[in-house]
Order: sequence, then structure tokens, then C-alpha cells
Amino acid sequence: MTAVEKIRNVAIIAHIDHGKTTLIDSIFRAAHVFRDNALVAERVMDNNELERERGITIRAKHCTVEWHGYRINIIDTPGHADFSGEVERILSMVDSVLLLVDANEGPMPQTRYVLMRALRLGLRPIVIVNKADRPGAAPGRTLDLTFDLFVELGANDAQCDFPVLYGSGLQGWLVRDLAKDPHEGMNALFETIIENVPAPSANLDAPFLMQVSTLGWRNHIGRTGTGRVLQGRLTRGGAIAHITTRRTGTQWLRHRGEDVSDDWEVTGVADDRAVHLWVTRGIETVACGEVSAGDIVTIAGPKAISIGDTLAAPGLEDCALPPLDIEEPTVAMTVLVNTGPFAGQDGNAVTIRQIRTRLERELRTNVALRVEETNRGDGMKVSGRGELHLAILIEEMRREGMELCVSSPEIITHHDAAGTLFEPFEELVIDVPLEFQGTVIEKVAQRKGQLVSVETNGAGMVRLEFAIATRGLIGYRGEFLTDTRGLGIMASRFTGYERWSGPIITRSRGSMISMDTGEATSYSLENLQERGTLFVSPMDPVYEGQIIGENARPGDLPCNPTKRKALTNHRAAGKDHAIGLDVPRILTLDAALEWIAPDELVEVTPRNIRVRKAVLSVEDRKRLHKRAADE
Repeated sequence: MTAVEKIRNVAIIAHIDHGKTTLIDSIFRAAHVFRDNALVAERVMDNNELERERGITIRAKHCTVEWHGYRINIIDTPGHADFSGEVERILSMVDSVLLLVDANEGPMPQTRYVLMRALRLGLRPIVIVNKADRPGAAPGRTLDLTFDLFVELGANDAQCDFPVLYGSGLQGWLVRDLAKDPHEGMNALFETIIENVPAPSANLDAPFLMQVSTLGWRNHIGRTGTGRVLQGRLTRGGAIAHITTRRTGTQWLRHRGEDVSDDWEVTGVADDRAVHLWVTRGIETVACGEVSAGDIVTIAGPKAISIGDTLAAPGLEDCALPPLDIEEPTVAMTVLVNTGPFAGQDGNAVTIRQIRTRLERELRTNVALRVEETNRGDGMKVSGRGELHLAILIEEMRREGMELCVSSPEIITHHDAAGTLFEPFEELVIDVPLEFQGTVIEKVAQRKGQLVSVETNGAGMVRLEFAIATRGLIGYRGEFLTDTRGLGIMASRFTGYERWSGPIITRSRGSMISMDTGEATSYSLENLQERGTLFVSPMDPVYEGQIIGENARPGDLPCNPTKRKALTNHRAAGKDHAIGLDVPRILTLDAALEWIAPDELVEVTPRNIRVRKAVLSVEDRKRLHKRAADE
């Protein structure tokens, strides 16, 4: 067992794609976590299939390295804003953070958020200027901007006097002096951690006490809770008191910056046992017989364990810790049974009972998710932190063999005591070449975005910062990539709730809707592609009410993509000319969710992503429109 004074607990925090997981790969190599001849995948901490495909960390993960007799517990945190709440809870388990900043991009929106949370907890960060080897990198400028961010966020003198390392997580080197030190090895990082990160403040002789910061699930065992042991020791099978708490204030008002009480109360105390104990060694989770203060431990036993629960030695029922905040959802969508004509052809789970069971299973560990029954029997309302948060869930369900339909994302609003309507707002940062600056500003302004600042970097790029309602960002990412020819970068983070900003037009083009069921033909698609952008190819099966393309004009365009060329007994010159078709636009799940209108659905199956009208029959849609107009 490692002595408490030889333990260091740190988390790696950063904006998305600034190199957290890649840095951990280099840390593993430097600390010889694996054999020299071992075949190890890149981004070893991203062990989820979706994480590897998308190149992002979705769930926080814990690993351990040994260096010169010290045990360094490192937690890799998500960088995307949709998973920021998990970062906040993780910080309660560590004594310092490694703040990675890209030497090219500098501080980004999520950099601001994670740093703000770390500073509020009194942590003293270690700043790592990453990707310093890249062409166009400006480490000095990045460091200056980072220091300015510290000051802006109210860091104290000790926090502003942060250690700095420069290097490349990809190439596996970090140094204190970029000009003088040889660009090799990670010893500077390990030395900086040992010197600047305090050992856990813990009393081994005090009664056992810990707080649950993250949840997990193990088959045949059930829900597990992970947290840092704050004091004392605990043996496997030992008796514990399970204390549950809850906040009494309204969280969305706290995001408004209003003076809302942080009062909380104890809701229950139960006698339990620590049936299983696990710790992490390298990247492996191993069972152990005893844990002590300073350890990061996973525990199983309490059946109803949840985020923020206090686990204590019997007799410490009065030592409940304040609950940890669980982020409130800002975006919702309805998950429905697939009622399309092709339902049941691809998947093996198609009923509402199967959908409900899968969502209930997700709630075991995904605490930022909310699932509610609707007034219709074929669907459920699912709420989360953003479009990506919900899209990840839908993609996981799809890969498990499920078929379902998903409605367009909608924001979650609140009313204050006076009845004023509030909606979620975000900070939007966009980096684009100067030539696209005007187009981007115009498009964001149409979505009610307010320009906050403009900054040029002298290399033909400009950084635009906006304040915009979350509604205004829905469906904009694809349009943004088109407008900037794929050269623009946009990032956003939730900032709080502001007054309703009025109607926003988020989509200016209509849909091309099939009026028949059958196979799409080249003859028909050739004529239709002049009217817009197609989503289907020849020989693709289509059905009535399916959206087969985007209309170039506002409003929906009913069409027949299955129409075939009339056959005659005569041939004419030029009549059988070669048909030339454009490559259709293939909609991914993310793109489809962004694109659809409120009266449309995304049909999700293991093999296909289709978009359709919620009401398939053209006659039924006409009757609904007439009824709505009469009302």
C-alpha cells in the first residue's frame, strides 16, 4: 500500500481536441505501464467504439502510473461541452489539474469553463501548452492569453503563479523551457506534478468517509460508485452508512446568477456493506481487500447509490457532505416506435417496451439524462445536455439492433416567478479565414446571435465570439461548414438562461417528399436533382412520406422518385442520352437530427438513417394543415 504522502491525484482538463487522451498515451509510454514489445492501440483510454470513431472522450476514465515510488492517479475528462457536468464532479476527487491549451488555437470556450470550475474549488492548475511543434504554433501568445484568462476568472495570486510546460503530447515530450531544454521525454511533467500537486489531505486514523462522484454498472453486481476516500480505511465486506442528500434550490436560476439558496437536506440514512472494492492499476481495474484515505476507489454494495451520496463509517450519520450538482438538461427530443413501412426489416428490437427498458438501463449511469412518459403510448421524451449527448445515446441504441424514430431537438425553457420566459444561451466562438467573416456574421445574426468580439491573429484567420440562444445553433453546423468550405472551426458552451429572444428561422429550405412507395429510378432523380439536393440513389427503396432530398426553395415539394421512363415502339436520336446524376448527400445521424423540421422525424435502424414526415400520407398532412389554419 502506497503511503498517503506518495499519492498524487490530478485530472486532465481542456477544450475538445486539445490533446488530453493523446498526452496520456505518452505518459503511459514514459512510465512503462506496458511492456516495451506490447501492441497498444492509440488513444488507449478511449476504449469505447464511438469514442474511437468520433475522436472524442465521452466518459471520464481513471488510470494510475508509478514513477520513482510515487503513485499518480490521472483522470481523463471529456472535452466536449455536452459532457461538462461530468468534469465538474471529477474535480471533487483531485488535488490539482493539468490544463492543456492548444498552442495554435489558444483558450477556447470549454477551456474557460473547466478552468473556472477548477479555480472555484481552490485548485492550483499546471498549464501545459500542447502542440508546440505544429506549424503556426504561438506558445508565447497562448501563454499570455491563458494568463489573461486566469486573471479574468478571478484567480488568486497562488493560482496565477502556475507552473508551465511546453511540448507535444503526440510526440511524447514536455519541457519547462522550450528554447533551452532538449525536446525529449516526460520527466519534466512527472517532476512538476510531484513538486506542485499536494498529497491528499487525509487522516488514516479517522473513521471512513467518501463521496460518490461518478457511477458505473457491472453485470451480476449492479450499480457502482467511484470517489476518493477522504479519511480512514475500509475493508471489503465492512459496514458503512449510506447517506443520501438533495438540493432544495432551483438549479436553472443559479445559472441566471440569481441569489438562490444553496440549502440542502439529508433525505435518508441506511445501513449497508462494501460488498466489493476496486482500485485502478495502470488502466486495469483490480479488486482489493482494503482501501485507505487518498485512494480513488470504486465500491459496490448500496443498491440505490447515486451521485453525491456520502458513504461513511457507522456512527457518522451526521457527517453528510453537501450534494454534488447534476447538470440540468437543456435539449429534449421524443423517441418513438418506428411506424414506417419498412419497420422491422433491419432491427431486432422494435417495441415501446424494448425502447423503455433500454432507456431505463441508460439512467443507471447517465445521470445527466432525463426520461419522461408522454401522453402518447408509442414514445418517450428524452432530455440531455445537448444534441451530441442525445445523438450518442441514439447511436448506441442503433448499434444494439434497435429501430426507432426520433423527433427534432427542442430546447427546454423555464418561467420565473413573474411568468417571464427564459431559454438556454451559449457562448459561440468561431475561427474562420477572413474571406468568410462577413458570411458567418450575417448567418449568425439571422439566428439572433449577438457579436461580442472580433480578433485577428495575423495569419489570415479571425476569431468571432457571439452570445446566442441554443435554439439558434440547432441546424447551423452543417450550413456553417458549407459556408466556410470546411475551413471554419466553431465551438460553444452553455452559459446560462436569458430572456426568450423571439422567433428564429433556423432553416430556409423545404423538403422533397416522396408521394409513392417503390425503388428510386435514375430517370426520375435526374429531373429532381435540378430542384434541390438529393438524399437517395437509384435503386434505393423509398416510401410515401419519406424525405428524399432538400428543396432549393422554402416549402415542401411532393414528388415521385419512383417514376419510370415511358416505353415506346420508336427510337429517336438523342432520346436515350446518358443520365448524369450528382452524388447524393448521405445524412449521418447527427446531420439528420440537425436538419429535420419540427414536423419531421429521423428513422434510425441498424443499417439505415432515413428522414420522413411525422405524418406519412400527403392527404393526412393536408387535413392537418387545414385544421390548424381553421383553429
